[in-house]
Parts: sequence; structure tokens; C-alpha cells
Amino acid sequence: MSKKSIHKNILKKAFTTMVTAKSMTELYEENFKVVSKYVHATSRGHEAIQIALGLQLKPQDYAFPYYRDDSMLLSIGMTPYELMLQVLAKRNDPFSAGRTYYCHPSLKDDDKPKIPHQSSATGMQAIPATGVAMGFHYRESGNVSETEGESAELNLSNLNSSNDWYDGTVHSKDSRSQGNCPIVVCSLGDASVTEGEIAEAFQMAALKQLPILYLVQDNGWDISANEAETRAQNAYEYARGFNGLEAVTIDGTDFEESYNTLKEVIEKIRTQRRPFLVHAKVPLLNHHTSGVRMEWYRDDLEEARSRDPYPKLWKLLLDNGFKEAELESIVATIQKEVATSLEDALKEEDPKPEDLFTHDFAPTSVTEEVGERSPKGAEKVVMVDCALFAIEELMAKHEECLLYGQDVGGRLGGVFREAATLAQKFGDNRVFNTPIQEAFIVGSTVGMSAVGLKPIVEVQFADYIWPGLNQLFTEVSRSCYLSNGKWPVSMILRVPIGAYGSGGPYHSSSVESVVTNIRGLKIAYPSNGADLKGLMKAAYYDPNPVVIFEHKGLYWSKVPGTKGATSVEPSSDYMLPFGKAWVLQEIWEQEEEETVAIITYGMGVHWAMNASEALGMKDKVEVVDLRTLHPLDYETVFKSVKKCGKCLVVTEEPSENSFSRALQGRIQEECFQQLDAPVMIIGSENMPAIPLNSVLEQTMIPSEEKVKNKILELLEY
Repeated sequence: MSKKSIHKNILKKAFTTMVTAKSMTELYEENFKVVSKYVHATSRGHEAIQIALGLQLKPQDYAFPYYRDDSMLLSIGMTPYELMLQVLAKRNDPFSAGRTYYCHPSLKDDDKPKIPHQSSATGMQAIPATGVAMGFHYRESGNVSETEGESAELNLSNLNSSNDWYDGTVHSKDSRSQGNCPIVVCSLGDASVTEGEIAEAFQMAALKQLPILYLVQDNGWDISANEAETRAQNAYEYARGFNGLEAVTIDGTDFEESYNTLKEVIEKIRTQRRPFLVHAKVPLLNHHTSGVRMEWYRDDLEEARSRDPYPKLWKLLLDNGFKEAELESIVATIQKEVATSLEDALKEEDPKPEDLFTHDFAPTSVTEEVGERSPKGAEKVVMVDCALFAIEELMAKHEECLLYGQDVGGRLGGVFREAATLAQKFGDNRVFNTPIQEAFIVGSTVGMSAVGLKPIVEVQFADYIWPGLNQLFTEVSRSCYLSNGKWPVSMILRVPIGAYGSGGPYHSSSVESVVTNIRGLKIAYPSNGADLKGLMKAAYYDPNPVVIFEHKGLYWSKVPGTKGATSVEPSSDYMLPFGKAWVLQEIWEQEEEETVAIITYGMGVHWAMNASEALGMKDKVEVVDLRTLHPLDYETVFKSVKKCGKCLVVTEEPSENSFSRALQGRIQEECFQQLDAPVMIIGSENMPAIPLNSVLEQTMIPSEEKVKNKILELLEY
């Protein structure tokens, strides 16, 4: 990159920011016992490259700083006082209200770059950041209505989302040529580039030519493991293997080189809309974190200090006409300001106990069942079509709605044809295939949601959800809570689930117990098409992340005894709120007779209904269909159990250490005085996997016959 002179005002701002960051690090060390109650890391040694970037970001940009980027945060306009509120985990911490670590920002200020929440799981931020860039790509590629001029407004009025600051601007080619388009910055430590999810992000950025800058700050260390031990090449060399991802390597301690290089790169991203990686070599001049001290293991401290960016920037300012006395005055003034900031921050109040219970979810407007469930004259349709029609209606109404996953595109429309015809109707940019990248499919929704889009994504089978769990747990589910409500992730994850037709060990699993243990998700598991459509619509207008388990054995009602999964198709405005169970088969209270409440969901509903009918006990067996696993309608469950006196939980999962066992315990605790027998469970056998052979498969999972026997056992107790 060419060398250009930098305006003196920029140099002064850079120096002021670097002095601030350095003074904060030194003050933290002087007050170690006070500020190290909670772990923190600082940017000492990394300041030049971070400031060179931060000074060039605009309010429309998105940034994903990592945990060592306090200089970047200072350079975009955060104050030492604000950062200190976070290092001390104070109630007025502007990022998380004391919920997460120092330099784990989440920001939605009008005058600063937008910073969605991200975890400190190193490298995990690359996928959500790339999701933002993919959202920009979608908005800019003709998928939304454009009016005359340079922008158009998306109709977001029907989408209940806290991301309403985004103005829906779609930038024209003229606007791009003027360099006004937003960019995404993903900041990474060099060690994180060895993560597999980084490869998924790089692959999609290169494939779709997304407007993102990956800034890799390479200090040669993980924690105590150095680069020679942990990687075969640096990030610059690695990135060159991704065709379409241009890489540059620079001295990140040289402010002039850093600023000019980034200026050219950013201008290209703003105008050409393609990805870059900048690899910046820097020293780590402070501890890995306050809890892992550099003197415990570092043998290169003297060499690292020889590359300190601070004296280099001091010399650069002197070479550009600044006086020594002027710089010394700046240092003295800032040191006083930083010390005062710490004094003031220490006086701030801690969070209150009741603050723990806020922002686990953003509020939803869908709280009651609305629309027609069974319109007159409507046709009866299979469950898979109810999902298809729901998404088609949503996509027709909302340009911000899009669908992606493996094989959902135009050629196939999903392996279960659950997306059939959607690509043809709405285009390949709204309904598109992804690589085999479950982590990217799940995690990219964080970024898509952050720019006001509503992604509906799929994994082909529940068995394939495992690579996506990292993103689902670490990035998706916690974003609302840890950003103190600023960044809920509005997305729908469709998961075909369950055993059907000898799918074998890799296409038949039930995984709800794992997913229900991820707090911050809403989870549906419908048993019929009408519920699926109503819950899908409610999920769309919910600003929170929703997982919908769809039993593939119910999709076409081909499994004997599952005709009840077919439904008259509900109206287009039908919505079913989460947390409302359905007493599908209701009985009256019978003092002289033994009765049982069956609590179940998904395929279990059909086993329960068929078993009670086969026994001729429809008047003695009440069946409660949970419909959603979180929130769970405990009120309806407890009412049914207390009325019947006996309870059977039916699940397709192996029951040991499971969702059903937790439900069993809760029922036992709440209904103990009204119970005439222990709460019982029937589920699959507790084996590691579902075998391929059909005899073994049927032996593994519950059935109508097995449920019949369990009902009789319970009634005779």
C-alpha cells in the first residue's frame, strides 16, 4: 500500500487515544487488587492498529471487537469512565449492565458503529460478523423494493423487533462509488484463526463477496502457547487459500502504515463490496488477562518491548511538527482524567438482585391465539405443507424474510420438500443453499437479525445440529440477556426430528433435552399441521430466537396412526402463542374412577391418542399436548394432573437425564398431594443410537402398544 501523509488532527487524536489506553493499563496495574476482582485484558502493544481502524469507522458500520480491543473502543468515542464501569461490572455499564467482561461490548448508539453482542469464545464472532455482511449483501442486491434515489424503506411495521433503528437503506451503485456504504469489521486474535468456524466464515465471505474486513492482530501467543506450537502458517498465509478473500500483512505497531493501509482497504470494501483480511503483527506488552500474568511464562518480553507502538507514534508526531512539551502536556492531562474516571466509576452502584431477572427475552406482541384455525371451505393438508404455506405467506408479506440452509434452494426445495417452490417464487437470493456449515447457518442469523432481517434457517436433520450448537448456545441464545436487551436475535431454526422409516443412527435422533438446556431460546414441538403453521407465524413476529422441532414422521402422515397430524389449513393470519398447551382429549373429574393425565408432545401425542382409543378409555385418559417446550404451560399441566390423580409423560427421547425426567420431577413436586401414584415416563430405550434395521428401530422407540401397556400399569397402581 502506498504511503500518504496523515492530517495533524488525526495524528493528535491517535496520540491522545493511545495515551488514554496506555494510562488505563498502567492505572489498572497500580490498582490491581481493586480492578482485578473481575478478569480483564487490555490492548497494550496493539494500540496503533486498533486506533488506525477505529478512527475510520462510521456510525453506519458494524464492528465486532474482541476482548483486547479497548483502544478501538476508545477511538470510536467510548470514554475511559464508560469502559471502567464495565471492568468493575457496575450497574451502569453501558454494554451489559454488569453482566459480562471488560471489552465485551454491545452498542447501539446513533453516533457510533453498531456493535452486536458477541461472546469471548475466540473466533466465534467471525460467523455473526459475516452474517451482518451477508445481510448487507442481501439488502444491496435487489431483493428489497427500491424507490427513486439512493434508498428505500423496508416495511418493518409488522415485525416486532428491537432492531428498529436500522433505516432499511439500500445503497445504489452511485452511493457505493461515493464510499458511503457500511462495512463490517471483525477483529480477531491470531490464535483464533485456527478455529474451524473461522474457515466457515472466510468461505462464505469469499463465495458471496461480502463487504467485511477481518482484522487479525498477531502477537504470536495464544495464552502460554506460542505460534510455533499451534499453527502451521499465519493468518495472512492462511487467507490466501480462500479465492476471493484478499489478504494484506502489515506492521501493526506503525500507525502511519496501519492507517494508510486500512484507509485503502476500507475504501475498496465500501465501493467494491468484497472481503479483505489485514494481518497486523504486534507485540503483547501486558498480561494475557489480569488472571494470567505474563511473567509466569513469557521469555520474549524484552524483544516485544522493542516494538512498543507508543514511542513510535511519539516520534511520528515530532516528525510532523508537534513539540515535546505539547505531547507531555497531553500525557499529564490524560493521566489525571483517567485517574478521576476510575475514582468516579468506583463510586457507582452495583447491579441489584432484581436486575438478574431482566432481558432474558425481548417482549413479543403475540400473546393470544388469533385468526381462524379451521376456516370454512379450506382444504385439509399434510403437516409439511402447513409449514411451506406459512413461510410462503410470510415471504410474500415481508421482504425482510429469507430462508436458507442445505439443499433448500430451487433444485430440491429441501430433502423433505419442505421448501418446495419457494426459490422459484421468491428468487435464489431469498431462498438459497448454503455449504455443509451448520455453525454458519445458525450463527449467521445473529448478524442477519442485527440489520433488521428475519432469517428462517434449517438444518437437515436433528442429528446435524451438533456443529451448530456452539453458535446456538454461545452467540444466539445469550445475545439479548448479555447485551442488556439491546440485541435480541430474531430468527427461526427449523429442525426435522425423530425416528421414521429406518433412518438409522444419523437421521433419527431426538435432541430436545440438549436444546431445552440452552436458556434464551423459545422451543416449539408441534404435533399437527395447524399448530405448526400457527407457531411458525408467532415465531416470525417474535423478536427472540425460536427453534421449531418438526417430526418428519408426521410430515405426510404416512406412519400408521398419524392421520391426526393433517389439518384444515388455518387462515393466513392465524397465530398460536408460545406457552399455551392444548388439552386435546379432555375428561371430567371422576371421584370413583381411576384416571390418568398423559403429558406429551410431537409423535407422543399420536401414540397417546391411539392408545387411549384402542383401550376404550377416552373417558379415563386426558391428553395434554404441550406444543411448546419453552415456555412450557405448567398451569395447564398441573391442572390436568391434579384432576386425574395419575400422570404419564410420553416422549420419543430416551428418558434418562432428559427433558421428560425434569418435567416428571416438576410435576411430582407441584402435584404431590393430589397424586395417587408416582409420575411415570415412557420413552425410547436408553441406547446410544437408533439402529438402521427396522426391527431394532421399533424395539428402540415407543409405540401405541407400549403406551397402552404403560397406561394399564399406571391405572392398576
